[in-house]
Amino acid sequence: MHPDSYIYFRLIRNPLDLQIKRLIKIFVSLVIIFSNISCDQITKEKVRKEISKNETVKVIGDNFILTKVENTGAALSLGENLTPNLKIIFSQVLPLLVLLFMFVYIVKEKKITKFNLIGFSFIIGGRIGNIYDRILFNSVTDFMYLEYGYLHTGIFNMADVSVVVGTLLILLNSVISELKKYQLKKT
Repeated sequence: MHPDSYIYFRLIRNPLDLQIKRLIKIFVSLVIIFSNISCDQITKEKVRKEISKNETVKVIGDNFILTKVENTGAALSLGENLTPNLKIIFSQVLPLLVLLFMFVYIVKEKKITKFNLIGFSFIIGGRIGNIYDRILFNSVTDFMYLEYGYLHTGIFNMADVSVVVGTLLILLNSVISELKKYQLKKT
């Protein structure tokens, strides 16, 4: 066997391994994205059918309340007074472009961590859930409110939960990465 044949074999085999890893990464990401969208849309549909506008349903005393609100703005009703064309640009077109960029990053980045893969997928799924509502209903159905001690949330939905969880996973990944770098410097 030629001494370089192992290297040649690795060069031939490596692209296939990369393709398989890329396909697995895409599959995992799409499963997470569609799971988040499904969870969001199923809960919103249930709320639309079973809770009247501004009705209050106490789930856990005053700490966890369900109430249906149709949000025509962005997060916490920001941009609610924009013209219809600007609303479409800022609440649908630009976010879709950002999500496309995120998905391309997931697919192309060879060294993406599991935390980042899952985190970005959660964010994409959550944002698509809300954009879908904006396109279909011209508003987003928000329905959960938490209050505990000094914590008072705005009214939110499962898509918002997905975005927050995804962001926390990405931040956690950054902290873990920095701690590992710090540990390596110490030794």
